[in-house]
Amino acid sequence: MQQALPMRILIAGATGLVGQGVLHETLSHPGIDRIGLLGRRSAGRADPRIDELRVPGFDALDGVAARLAGWDACFYCAGAPPVGTPEATYRHVTLDLTLRVARAYAERNPQGRFLYVSGAHADPASRLMPMRVKGETEVALQALPITSVMLRPGGIQPAHGERSPHAWMRPFYAVGAPLMGVGVRLLPSVMTSTAAMGRALLALAAMDAPPAVVENAGINRLGAA
Repeated sequence: MQQALPMRILIAGATGLVGQGVLHETLSHPGIDRIGLLGRRSAGRADPRIDELRVPGFDALDGVAARLAGWDACFYCAGAPPVGTPEATYRHVTLDLTLRVARAYAERNPQGRFLYVSGAHADPASRLMPMRVKGETEVALQALPITSVMLRPGGIQPAHGERSPHAWMRPFYAVGAPLMGVGVRLLPSVMTSTAAMGRALLALAAMDAPPAVVENAGINRLGAA
């Protein structure tokens, strides 16, 4: 059984690499009649369905609190800090800020669902700090009184010309994107794309009882449309 269309989707982090692709797919979906964009910067997209909820940061949601109600699903696409970030900062951005948004959303949309873009090998017992913190974030989200789904992508190919918000990463994606496309086809359990991410999130949002965790291969299956 699936949720009735049309749906109203809130996207947190629509200006990041993944968020740009997810927004593209959401705008292309005929069953979405309202799209909220929660973030610091404008996504720069002109569409009558878009409602931009601009905030100084995800720890400062008071100014948009009333507008966080009325969404069928929240796609949390805000990227993790880059490699080399101190653990305290990484934990604040990945765990604390994610929970701020999730709690605010859950309080105002108890029948909605919160879909979190986590990462491959997320595990609260991991010896690797990024995987451990993402795993702890998953555990905390699953404890909230709302349906939540954890997506664990591996490598992510930009499918629609999305640009990384980190300038130092852009040359890598410019050169590596075609090879990553080959990886998506040959290694579907390891690689995915921003297009598949967007379609998978939309498919999961429409499910009456979505799975709690979706690994990379599952993302590609759901996003194979």
